[in-house]
Amino acid sequence: MLQHLPAIVVLLAVLLQFGTMYAAGRARYRYGVKAPATTGHPAFERAFRVQMNTLEATLLFLPTLWLAARYGFPAWAGLAGLVWIAGRVWYALAYLKDAGKRGGGYLLGSIGWAATLLLGVVGLGRALLAG
Repeated sequence: MLQHLPAIVVLLAVLLQFGTMYAAGRARYRYGVKAPATTGHPAFERAFRVQMNTLEATLLFLPTLWLAARYGFPAWAGLAGLVWIAGRVWYALAYLKDAGKRGGGYLLGSIGWAATLLLGVVGLGRALLAG
């Protein structure tokens, strides 16, 4: 089971992306912000920033998750990935309510990402040194 955890995390990350996309689209409709505008009602702007910030974070997270899982640490990578998911969900929900309360989720997500980065660097380094 644990060897499949990184793949489960990837699926959760895709669902998280969908959720933030849905929230931004729903806010766009609810507050009458016509495309291609990216400003308008503050609630829309928060939803839009959550979507974009999550997209940016995912772009950094997924390669490090893959490296960590591929180079010897699939279970640890998956667990760190779950930490990242939990942090990003916390971040998104807090930011949607009050942008000033997003810090805890950001910190937790950053810890999960840093762990996958460290695992990926260590695993790849070991592989390169082993020849």
